[in-house]
Amino acid sequence: MTKLSVNINKIATIRNARGGNTPNVLEAAINCQKFGADGVTIHPRPDERHITKKDVYDIKPIITTEYNIEGYPSEDFIKMVLEIEPEQVTLVPDGPNVLTSCAGWDTVKFQDYLKEIVSIFKQRGIRTSIFVDPVEVMIEGAKNCGTDRIELYTEDYAIGYPTDREKAIVPYVEAAKKANKLGLEINAGHDLSLDNLEYFVQEIPNLKEVSIGHALISDAIYLGLENTIQMYKRLL
Repeated sequence: MTKLSVNINKIATIRNARGGNTPNVLEAAINCQKFGADGVTIHPRPDERHITKKDVYDIKPIITTEYNIEGYPSEDFIKMVLEIEPEQVTLVPDGPNVLTSCAGWDTVKFQDYLKEIVSIFKQRGIRTSIFVDPVEVMIEGAKNCGTDRIELYTEDYAIGYPTDREKAIVPYVEAAKKANKLGLEINAGHDLSLDNLEYFVQEIPNLKEVSIGHALISDAIYLGLENTIQMYKRLL
């Protein structure tokens, strides 16, 4: 069964907009797990515009499921992940000025670099995942980097879903088949929602995990956090 990891960055965004500690990020992480999430995801950025470095360390002791830390593998990021030793680290190609993840790694161009980074984390027993577009050559490149998993970037699927979901899913199915053939486990995230999640999960073979933040937290404003998490879980 596909697991749900809840990205709580948006909780931190709301907190930081006002200052103080409301809403409480630690409480949100605790409650996400209490309400049925299989993991907690965060994506700290150098400018700390949402999740802060302090948050990253403070969240670790309250994790009872899995802790997934996303980020660009800068020297500071690598140091932080090695100190915390989360269950999973997801490598994304975003530079410090990028608003949100908008593309996967070129795993061919950056293969030597990624291979080195993946090796560092795997030596510490941290499961690694590389953020990629649904392109077979990039899946092959990820395999050559030594990663345990890939995370499929789902923006194109989300954009195409309302008008032609059968067409929108095709590259993701092909990418998943390639990953399965190569022995790579599959995660997915970034643009999945209550509208498009169920079909994606039905069509993607051996999907291990979805990481959802923006849509889920937005839904929770209207529907409540516990109810929203359960609604997403029922689609998996």
